[in-house]
Amino acid sequence: MTPRPTATGGAHYEGISFSLPTGYRPLQLDLHVPGGAGGPVPVVVWIHGGAFWSGDRRYLPDTMAAGSVFEALLDAGLAVATIDYRLSGEILFPGQLDDVLAALRYLRTFAGTLGLDPGRIGVWGESAGGTLAALAALTTQDISAAVLWYPLTDLSTVDPDSTDSPEARLIGGAPARLPEQAARASPVSHVSPSAPPFLLVHGTADTLLPAEQSERLHHSLLRAGARSEFVPVEGAGHCFADCDDITALITRSVDFLRGELAPRARTATDT
Repeated sequence: MTPRPTATGGAHYEGISFSLPTGYRPLQLDLHVPGGAGGPVPVVVWIHGGAFWSGDRRYLPDTMAAGSVFEALLDAGLAVATIDYRLSGEILFPGQLDDVLAALRYLRTFAGTLGLDPGRIGVWGESAGGTLAALAALTTQDISAAVLWYPLTDLSTVDPDSTDSPEARLIGGAPARLPEQAARASPVSHVSPSAPPFLLVHGTADTLLPAEQSERLHHSLLRAGARSEFVPVEGAGHCFADCDDITALITRSVDFLRGELAPRARTATDT
């Protein structure tokens, strides 16, 4: 794990194999660590979208400036890891979640070597990646904050009878016919009071995954006593198509993560 130094004094690790599942391709991550921190830094795990059957850890949606999310995180003093996961043409759920959790374990295990703080990890995903980010945050105790952009949160409410939808390909059949599998892959099924803080951002004109998906999870979190913010983006479609200021959405998301991943002040109960 020899990093390439960056112009700002940081480090860039490219193509780290974090998991070698037998019979599958090696799964890799890229890690960007900001310079000048003077100690371990928080890390945000970016999880790409693509309807669970496509996508690439290195690239943002075409509606966004190349690298804009990653650069904003680094400018805020946060490390960012972009990760692979097996797609639905390679393995059924929960294989995708298993891969995300493997990446998180890797980053925690080697945090000292990589200059990361293993107690301050956030997740940020878009579309299918938002679903996986939510599932990781809701099924482990190691995530401090989650940002979801236009996620799928309840498989039973999107094309439940289709056998050829992204959701059906993910779980191996129509969600209506596989209710247990659909529930297992739906973040709304895993909400609890111990959930970390969530920020959900969703376009109101999204026809692929309606904003109701984010609203559904948001209200479930609030009912459970967890913290959640929902930001509707008026007139925006999937991937924030037709949004006039995606930069502002990036800034809001980064500010949320920076605030939630800041060092926690010690209190009398800590001593």
